[in-house]
Amino acid sequence: MADCMYCNETHEKRAELLIEVGKLPHSTLFILKNQNHLGRVVIALNCHRTELFELSEEERNGYFADVARVSKAMKELFNPDKINYGIFGDGVPHVHMHMVPKYKDQLQWGHFFWDKGEKEVYLSDEEYAKMVADYKAKLGI
Repeated sequence: MADCMYCNETHEKRAELLIEVGKLPHSTLFILKNQNHLGRVVIALNCHRTELFELSEEERNGYFADVARVSKAMKELFNPDKINYGIFGDGVPHVHMHMVPKYKDQLQWGHFFWDKGEKEVYLSDEEYAKMVADYKAKLGI
């Protein structure tokens, strides 16, 4: 699907918002460039589906196994107090999940995460490269 930023590797919005970490068995892991929650990622299903009920049992089980694997890596790398998981898709209708590490006494602790109106936080190229390398090392990809 050429108009889907998760299916089209050259999609302008994808390059603007995300950095690809790598492929997992059923999904692709991306770092959000806006790191207002340090360690935040998106994990997108490798095939185009818009709703969870469209996934076969194998796809669903594999996707959520990838999510569990990434959440474990996130916990080990960033030691958040809690990880929030969000599946939306209004703006980008492709099964994908925002995985947001939350830290006590920091941004939005005790509330759902929301970017609108929040200060965006961008890292240096070196910091993004280290985050990519750290996730790759933890996930063996």
